[in-house]
Parts: sequence; C-alpha cells; structure tokens
Amino acid sequence: MSEETYYEFGTAGEQWDRAQLFFEAKEYLTAVRILRGLVAEHPDQTAQRLLLARAYYHSAQLSRAEEELRAVLERDPVEQYARLMLGRTLERQGRAAEAAPHLRLAAAMAGELPE
Repeated sequence: MSEETYYEFGTAGEQWDRAQLFFEAKEYLTAVRILRGLVAEHPDQTAQRLLLARAYYHSAQLSRAEEELRAVLERDPVEQYARLMLGRTLERQGRAAEAAPHLRLAAAMAGELPE
C-alpha cells in the first residue's frame, strides 16, 4: 500500500498550486516530485509539462528537461517557449549546433528579426 505524502496530497489543482510555490521558492526537486505525478495523470497539459521541464533544467537534469520539451513540441510544434527552452537546454549540454535551429525558430516566433 503506497502512502500519500504531503506533496502528492489533494486535488490536481492543489498539487499544481503547490508545485508552482516550490518552483518559485527554487525548491526544484520538490517541484519535480509533484509535477511528475501530475504529468503522468494529465500528459496532454502543456503548462504542467513545461514547468516540469523548467524544474529539471534548473536542477541540472538536462536530459529529462529535453525529453519533456520534445514531448511538448511533438504535440504543439509552435509552442515558442518550449522551442526556446529546448535550444537553451541543448546549448547547456554542449550541443550548440543542434540548439541553433531551435533558437532561431523561437526568435522568429517571437517576432525577433536577425540583425
């Protein structure tokens, strides 16, 4: 029998609010713990998956961040913030050549023109 902890307790809305609070407090690992369950229960919700990717990124779990961002972009290829984050995640992993097209596309989506 699995025990429900404080982090996973409550409705999905309460868990979402709690995850955001932990993220804002820079308690990224605790936010990840909450968000993993929410994403598993509601895999099509972009906001939860993006926050999970950000929490992974900030806790240096870059391959997991990349995985979540690719999942978002598979469903919504024009999600500008996910595209930008994927580029930055790839850069941080030393994969600048792979990151460049994502960063260019994110800039174009944001209306930024090349100089």
